[in-house]
Amino acid sequence: MSTAPALDTDTIDRAVAELRGHAESWTATPINERIRLLKRMLPRIGEAAPSMVSDSAHAKGYDADSPWAVEDWTTAPWALAQTVGAYLHVLRRLEAGHDSIRAKAVRTRGARTVVDVFPATATDRLLLNGFTAEVWTRPGTTPEQVLARAAGEYRGRPGKPAVALVLGAGNVPAITPLDILHKLYAEGQVVLAKMNPVNAYLRPHLEKVFADFVEQGWVRFVDGGPAEGAYLTTHQDVDTIHVTGSERTHDAIVWGTDKRAEERRRTDNPLNGKPFTSELGGVSPCIVAPGPWSAADFRFQAEHIVTSKLNNSGHNCVASQILLLPRHWNGTERLLTEIRHVLRELPRRSDYYPGAAARLDTVTRAHPEAEVYGDDTCRMLVPDIDASDDPMLTDEVFASAMGVVRLPGEDAPQFLRAAVEFANDKLPGTLGATLLVHPRTERAHRAAVDRAVAALRYGTLGVNCWSAFGFLLGYTPWGAFPGHTRQDIGSGIGFVHNAFMLEDVEKTVLRAPFAPAPRGLFSGSPSLSPRPPYYVTNRTGRTTMERLTHYATDPRPSRLPGIFASALRG
Repeated sequence: MSTAPALDTDTIDRAVAELRGHAESWTATPINERIRLLKRMLPRIGEAAPSMVSDSAHAKGYDADSPWAVEDWTTAPWALAQTVGAYLHVLRRLEAGHDSIRAKAVRTRGARTVVDVFPATATDRLLLNGFTAEVWTRPGTTPEQVLARAAGEYRGRPGKPAVALVLGAGNVPAITPLDILHKLYAEGQVVLAKMNPVNAYLRPHLEKVFADFVEQGWVRFVDGGPAEGAYLTTHQDVDTIHVTGSERTHDAIVWGTDKRAEERRRTDNPLNGKPFTSELGGVSPCIVAPGPWSAADFRFQAEHIVTSKLNNSGHNCVASQILLLPRHWNGTERLLTEIRHVLRELPRRSDYYPGAAARLDTVTRAHPEAEVYGDDTCRMLVPDIDASDDPMLTDEVFASAMGVVRLPGEDAPQFLRAAVEFANDKLPGTLGATLLVHPRTERAHRAAVDRAVAALRYGTLGVNCWSAFGFLLGYTPWGAFPGHTRQDIGSGIGFVHNAFMLEDVEKTVLRAPFAPAPRGLFSGSPSLSPRPPYYVTNRTGRTTMERLTHYATDPRPSRLPGIFASALRG
């Protein structure tokens, strides 16, 4: 009988001690040196990108030249380079004596203050034409407060020297390095990153990318599982904790796992009271408003919806799990027909994340009528859910199953009221939601759509854009809608990324063209953007994202024609 390897506390203690000894030097590092360090990261990301993508692809069961590898280019090197670029943009503004955000980007809408955070540069407007993001601040926050409170780390309110523990996620390659950047640059803390065993193969790549920080004693990486994580969370020289994972992980750290854990939670007497931020997922909805969709709209949005489920085999904390459709719309069945077509056409892949098979088995036992597409059981559709205790409504599947709920409403305003109520009150989690609405529907029912956008309690809401896109941009805060507590943690507490370093964040609202160019001209959403390269149906997506990554790490204008040529063929 095999036994688990002994816990190597010496290596861990040495890493923590080295960070503790260098925490003050990071706090004292001036902004021009912090900028130089970021600039030096970009070519290292470019050099590491092919091997990082290859290792990620093989770990998931396909080759690096597979069409599925578009997600590995997107969520590994490109997302990291994009976020480094976002921090560079903001820090250069601060170095020049400006606010982190332009004053004209901060505006009021009714009684609310919102901040336009994307596009932030001319390159953003060119390469992601028609994509926008605005941050809604908490009620009562004024524009003056937004400008005064942003980027306190660089405006006379630096954080105290501290050692942060980042417990890395195993599903998306960019999560751990983006959390490291946030702790370093937004909070001023040195970082010990414990790799997740699922993607610990990324450690050598990340150590090369963060080589300057490792050399200076500001970042350390360690491997290990639950035992190493438990040891680190209680380490006397670890000051703060950030975790991406599940509610169970958070509760085990904060309240423990013994028979007194529930009593500690009830009396708010934590076993571990260290400052703790978290991103914990949930059951994410995709809401489809009725409207005058064309045949091309049904196909395009079916591809969009399937992408939001099958990207990374559904092992995403904001994978669309529940599709909320209008019961009385004549387009509901047409959309489901197109979704089925897309599911049938996709190449083979498997659910790779530990526990996926058991979670899918729970779905099939509850729904023997579930439709399975392909021979890999990696595409499952439950076409009609109506029981309130259905496991698809109560538990995050974190795999490739999607369920459909039909809601009442004779028109768009009635349906949107029902959908908002269902999403807010019936589905656990507040991390991300997606709303699909035809531009003509939005114009005809502007007040109803605005009410829905305002009322949905999610940290990121994507309007005609899968909410996960907010994870990638760097400028956009990423986290749960405020209001969770450690006793009822839900989707977590706090925001990361957030390159403008805004305070008082409530949520981010993303928008994208409803239809790609040139068809968007006729649907009322004109832009220059073709089918997004991250769509699972994009024929040239992998090549486009590879070229975008090279541009992000080395932005030479001569790279642009190749990007456009590939993108237009997708």
